[in-house]
Amino acid sequence: MALTVIAAFALLFLFGFPVVVAIAVPAVIYIVAADIPLELVAQRMTYALDSFPLVAVPVFIFVGSLMNQSGITSDIYRFAHTVAGRVPGGLAQVNVIGSLIFSGVSGAALADIGGLGRIEVRAMVRAGFTRAYAGAITCASAIVGPIFPPSIPIIIYGSVTSVSIVQLLVAGIVPALLYVALLMITVAILAKRYGHPRSSRWPTIGEVWRSFVPAAPALFAPVLLVGGMLLGLFTPTEAASVTVAYVVAVAMVFYGGMTWPRLRFALFDTVKSTAAILIIVSAAALFGWILTIEQLPQIFTRTILSISTEPMVLLLIVNLMLLVVGMFIDSTTATLLVVPLIAAPLTLAGVDPVHLGIVVIFNLMIGILTPPMGLALFLIADIAKAPMPAILRALLPFYIPLFVALAIITYFPALTLWLPKMLR
Repeated sequence: MALTVIAAFALLFLFGFPVVVAIAVPAVIYIVAADIPLELVAQRMTYALDSFPLVAVPVFIFVGSLMNQSGITSDIYRFAHTVAGRVPGGLAQVNVIGSLIFSGVSGAALADIGGLGRIEVRAMVRAGFTRAYAGAITCASAIVGPIFPPSIPIIIYGSVTSVSIVQLLVAGIVPALLYVALLMITVAILAKRYGHPRSSRWPTIGEVWRSFVPAAPALFAPVLLVGGMLLGLFTPTEAASVTVAYVVAVAMVFYGGMTWPRLRFALFDTVKSTAAILIIVSAAALFGWILTIEQLPQIFTRTILSISTEPMVLLLIVNLMLLVVGMFIDSTTATLLVVPLIAAPLTLAGVDPVHLGIVVIFNLMIGILTPPMGLALFLIADIAKAPMPAILRALLPFYIPLFVALAIITYFPALTLWLPKMLR
């Protein structure tokens, strides 16, 4: 029966049904066929949302919307431009630095592309970069958002596995910086090869300071968030609320760009995005409950451990599986459906659950850059006004730092775990 439910989900998904329908319909049919009271459908779906950590998801979405509406993103971009505009690669390097700064507040790749990405693509095209290359580097740099704290995918992973979200968020710092370094090296190599434009001179200290001051409140936000959690002042969920209060105060007092229409737009945008995520969370919880009834997690654990008990071998298997899954299913759905299956056997084999979380999230982020279901590709094609094949061709060199970073994160767990262990 478990295989039948999974096959029905795959069939509906391939026929183009929305993900939530593809998940919920087979689950409801199973419940009816098994003569289970229908009241359990609403009960299990509602119970899945009765989670304190999940409250952080809409709040961080709201933070990203507020940043875009208040004009803070423009100041972030100007500061990144001042600092990195002269580096080989010019505005492409600015794109990477800007995404790293923005990720310290938004926690979502698509928020980065939809907000800061519009500014970055417009500036790069004006400077002489092709639309396809501008779109490709915007997508590649946005991947850092869900790895560097705060991170909506990490919060969802922590709520599914009951792993410390604070430990997971801190664990993402070094892998994110590693990926940024590899990406900047790749951008510099491409700039040397193709002669990409860059600023004519290095900035003066005065210019750096003048661009830093407007961006300083945004730069301080991740320090406030992570520092407060590590000092025990607030939980990740409370940290999200503190960040909202901070961004609203900064936008109204420091920037003066937050008006009521913009605030209302940010609220409506947050409601729409939250509904899209949480309805999948609730449907996936019902689907997962049925798989648990059919004992699929136990069967999967026995099967995968019969292949090997070596942590590195199991991580290779999981990475290959997630790369395929990520090509067809969005990261939220994949986390909710696949992680409950793989977490148990890998933990039993000795893989640290915090390390596994970063590997899983980074792997699934590659999925948003791969066809046929890469959400980032569809979004950037609309923003950059460039054809999808051209963006994919320009994106090919950036898969190298992506997979190199994934390999390093996977097979050097100390890189991910040393900071959480030190801060304990």
